[in-house]
Amino acid sequence: MDPLSAALKIAASGLGVQSERLRVVSENLANAQSTGNTPGADPYQRKTVTFATALDRDNGGSFVRVQSVDLDRSEFPIEYLPSHQAADDGGFVKMPNVNPIIEMADMREANRSYEANLQVIKQARQLISMTIDLLRSQ
Repeated sequence: MDPLSAALKIAASGLGVQSERLRVVSENLANAQSTGNTPGADPYQRKTVTFATALDRDNGGSFVRVQSVDLDRSEFPIEYLPSHQAADDGGFVKMPNVNPIIEMADMREANRSYEANLQVIKQARQLISMTIDLLRSQ
């Protein structure tokens, strides 16, 4: 496999995992205030994405893939909201363990990684196009 095709495949794998990461971050942000429906019930639990590399024996390149989407095991913050439907006998409600600031930072990082992989694809396509033009002119 030629180096440009390998670069395209590697960058495409990066696009795929960053897209999945953005989906998970969006889900976390959308549920940042999703509590349980009954007293003492657990709220939405933050999800995290774990990546892994996979070696492509054909070209010797390493691709990235989503290894798993797991639940964040950190504790749920508790707020005093006695009129909430999920409030326990003391008036406390378990809130989701989603920190919007962390999620926004993750979103920014995933977006930048996505854009970087997209630039690699654009550059590789441009080089392929230039190569074809050079071959035509001969």
